[in-house]
Amino acid sequence: MTGPFRSLAVRNFRLFTAGQVVSVAGTWMMIVAQDWLVLALTDDSAGALGVVTALQFTPLLLLTLFGGRLADRHDKRMLLTVANALSAVLALLLAALVLGGEVRLWHIGLFALALGVVNAVEVPARVSFVSEMVGAELLPNASALSAAYFSTARVVGPALAGVMIAALGSGWVMLLNAASYLATVVALRMMRPQELHRRAPETRARIVDGLRHVLARPDLVLPLALLAVVGLCGLNFQLTLPLLAKTVFGADADAFGLLTTAFAAGSLAAALATTARRARPSGRTVVVSALLFGALETVAGWSPGFVAAMVLLALTGFASIYFVQAANHRIQLGSDPRYRGRVMALYALILQGSTPLGALGTGWLAERFGARSGLVVGGLVSLAAAIAALLVERATAREAGAEAGRTGAAGAAPPPPESPEEAESPGPRERDRTL
Repeated sequence: MTGPFRSLAVRNFRLFTAGQVVSVAGTWMMIVAQDWLVLALTDDSAGALGVVTALQFTPLLLLTLFGGRLADRHDKRMLLTVANALSAVLALLLAALVLGGEVRLWHIGLFALALGVVNAVEVPARVSFVSEMVGAELLPNASALSAAYFSTARVVGPALAGVMIAALGSGWVMLLNAASYLATVVALRMMRPQELHRRAPETRARIVDGLRHVLARPDLVLPLALLAVVGLCGLNFQLTLPLLAKTVFGADADAFGLLTTAFAAGSLAAALATTARRARPSGRTVVVSALLFGALETVAGWSPGFVAAMVLLALTGFASIYFVQAANHRIQLGSDPRYRGRVMALYALILQGSTPLGALGTGWLAERFGARSGLVVGGLVSLAAAIAALLVERATAREAGAEAGRTGAAGAAPPPPESPEEAESPGPRERDRTL
């Protein structure tokens, strides 16, 4: 198979993708139902929604590096099986409370916290498992397709959730989400382990070694730092979209689903666009995509009407996924495979673990200055961070050029490999001594 779907020729990845489409669609249905239920229980409180969102993502902030250590030390396929089974049980228990009419706000917060603990193990294992399924050559394409199925599910899930909430209520949506996790469990157990591209497990894998590896690589530090600022301030759409829909445009559940679907449709288009990528993107690509995202989010915050908001959010969704995928490929293809689980755990920690702080700050802004402020301020901060990163990237390029000139005058030296896939990288201690 060739073209943008060439990774699907790999049987294990094809199974995994099929299971994930079903499971992630259920997850997005659950997110819409959960947010709508919180707003219904609290009389549209932005602060309460921010607290629940923070509870769901706080474990990612605290435990994801530990999850990355587990991914480097243990069978990722088994970790993912257990994590998805536990998520199904949690969703089933919450659905029972909602359907029984016994749910309270603290129940939702407690289950959000428990699900966050499971995700702290599942996310780094899932992100780093992609390379085991397809190998280094197909990794950019498979990573982009992973973003594509995530965005597809994000289109389908909220749209279905809006219809189901209006017709049946939030409880049935949560029950369906519990069943959807089984699709991933079945897909994982149907895989052929002998076809996985596995390295020998790091029996003494330490978190600190992964951090040293990153800190010794400026080409990894810059995209991670930019991702931290954008993730903290700009990628809080789980909170800003329901507030925008309900408090600014007075939308019902169906219309809220359409607003979320528009954002996800743009995300899907970006994911499909990045499937053509075959090599590690440049630092400039990461920075420019962040600039575009910041500008579009700022404009989306001032949308004059519902239709304009859908269009602008679709464009913002495109820019957000294009930036996140560029950063993902820059980091994942540039890291040593021995540390990839821990490096991608740090990536997941920054991308998703920053959400608790961002959700609280965005909730505070929205409570005092309206729902639009979350988008406008997030976009402006992201724009400023991208400009700063662009200046750093240019300064680094000039310094590298000057160093190359001095090296050329002293005698030619072989350039370092672009990524550890091309040559075996030294360990972090050796890198520290070299620096």
